[in-house]
Amino acid sequence: MIDSARKQYDQPIIPHTVSAIAAPDGSNATLPRWQFPPRDISTANADRPTFLIRAARPPDLHNLTDLLARSFHVQDGFWGWAYPLLRMGIYEDLRNRIASPAPHQVFLVAVPPIVQLERSNAAVPLAGGVEIAQRRSLWHSRPERSLYISNLAVAADYRRQGVATQMLAACERIAVRWKIPDLYLHVMEDNHAAQRLYDQAGFELLRTDGALASWFGQPRQLYLHKHLPRSRFS
Repeated sequence: MIDSARKQYDQPIIPHTVSAIAAPDGSNATLPRWQFPPRDISTANADRPTFLIRAARPPDLHNLTDLLARSFHVQDGFWGWAYPLLRMGIYEDLRNRIASPAPHQVFLVAVPPIVQLERSNAAVPLAGGVEIAQRRSLWHSRPERSLYISNLAVAADYRRQGVATQMLAACERIAVRWKIPDLYLHVMEDNHAAQRLYDQAGFELLRTDGALASWFGQPRQLYLHKHLPRSRFS
């Protein structure tokens, strides 16, 4: 499965489109292979470096796994023993998602300027990653045609350089291409830097989730929403 997917992802990438390429199972489904050159992602600060935002490929697996594992799990302390197991689970989950993405689902990565002249079959350092997908939820009511943003992570060496802002802008471009105007995400109540990011990006608070977690001293989650204006779809 991975070898088949690698051959497909190594083909030239068409910016802003979904290429008509057979899925790994041989069906007529298409694999999303998005790529946003730096000039196509506007940022509020023109002095910041611009990053290539593209769909993750099989060669990115190890670096993307490390990025997510380090961003969301601790390596030291009492739970440090579980880190290798958690990393393995992340790797297998990513491997399946990249090889056989669901409709309206893509994992994006940010490539630093110094390595943008990359070969598609080579692993490169990653500045960040984010997933956008159309998902159903048993716990959160949202329109059937809506997108959920998750797993947004920025490597420590690239923080405060506009990586997350550019990845969110790419997610919006994809939503416009898919003609899905509603975006949702969660952010931890104590993650004030991320809250400022999403506020500047135009997300609004819908509600606060996780009342039970607060009883055990854990932060609650803020459920945010952004509706893209109709003018962006014309």
